[in-house]
Amino acid sequence: MRGGLLERLERRGAAAGPGSPQSPEPDNRAAPLAHEEVVRRIQAHILDSHPTLLGPAGRLGDGRRRLKAAIQNYIAADKLATGKSVRETLAEDVLNEVTGLGPIEPLMQDEAITEVMVNGPEEVWIEVDGKLRKAEEKFRDADQLVEVIMRAVAPLGRRIDQSSPFADGRLPDGSRLHACIPPVSLKGPVLCIRKFPRKGFTLGDLVRFGTLTEEAREFLEDSVRNRLNILIAGGTGSGKTSTLNALLGALGEKNERVVTIEDCAELFPPVANIVALESRPANIEGRGEVTIRTLVRNALRMRPDRLVVGEVRGAEAFDMLQAMNTGHQGSMSTVHANGPEEALKRVEGMALMAPEVPERVVQELVFAAIDVVIFQKRLPTGDRRITSISLMVKDASPGSLRLLEVFSSTPGRAGLPRCATALPSWYWARAGKTHDTCP
Repeated sequence: MRGGLLERLERRGAAAGPGSPQSPEPDNRAAPLAHEEVVRRIQAHILDSHPTLLGPAGRLGDGRRRLKAAIQNYIAADKLATGKSVRETLAEDVLNEVTGLGPIEPLMQDEAITEVMVNGPEEVWIEVDGKLRKAEEKFRDADQLVEVIMRAVAPLGRRIDQSSPFADGRLPDGSRLHACIPPVSLKGPVLCIRKFPRKGFTLGDLVRFGTLTEEAREFLEDSVRNRLNILIAGGTGSGKTSTLNALLGALGEKNERVVTIEDCAELFPPVANIVALESRPANIEGRGEVTIRTLVRNALRMRPDRLVVGEVRGAEAFDMLQAMNTGHQGSMSTVHANGPEEALKRVEGMALMAPEVPERVVQELVFAAIDVVIFQKRLPTGDRRITSISLMVKDASPGSLRLLEVFSSTPGRAGLPRCATALPSWYWARAGKTHDTCP
């Protein structure tokens, strides 16, 4: 692409003659400068002739094809590049520059890549099959990276500047975006994009991937049908959201009303009666913030059968526990934790962030609310595994938060028997089965 522009400049210099004062001196910086000029010219032309295509409409489908055709026509008419392949490459590069994510747009189009991480303008990392590797793509400079970040968050109603150096959002294709800029980032602008499959996984898919066993799948499907409250725990990138989506897929065609609450919408339950709520940060004046806790409280007035909180991170844990204990059985959520027991402690600690809530009350809420704890992790090989499924021991005292592990990936313990002697009595009561019948 840039080579074509450089050749054009060199031909102009040769035609003027070596002794001509108009003959340019050889300069390795001419190509990138010419490229920037071309991008600006084309962008100005498209802004005048196809302004609507420079927004989200130009990123996907027919809008992207129309915009690319307009760019190619302008390049050919103005003779900005010679050769069909050079024009095609230049058009694609300009298209990514003016509407997409610049140099990393091809990475976003690659379905094998699940995450893109930009550590400053000259360092891009990608995740493929659960493993990290460094990519060859680079940004021209920090200004180009900041421009890409601002263009990505602007349609979401988010802002990012020195007074608010962080931004979260969801791209049109459903990918989750997080960005931060100096002064909090010492390495320059940082951009992380987590991509999600265009079609959500089912529990059957997780069995095929080796994430869980067939026996564990049946147990989880029974837990969803029997309206048990489920907490999914694990570290960053362990697959908690994918598992939560798969569990919601087990709802099938049930005539239930589901309300989902998230920071960035990533859940898509296959149910007809659904309300999806998304939090929002404060605007530039410090107003308009809508927190997860506010959404949870308002969701209780929407007559939900099930309440699904994408992830609990703070005092909203108290309201979620309240909802699970007030007729919204079958609710689900996720939490960052290093193990099943640690997950309960984290939920308890976050619920205590709510003002004037005694510790004893929170313990009783956790004891009564949570039925099933799923723990999963990302292995060194990059594979995601559900390593433990536990039930709350509700026959103990409310102040004692104990779990009974019914499935484990520990060698020699995988697929523990699901029989009456292994499961607590409250499970059989909720399942509507006798003690001599396995789920």
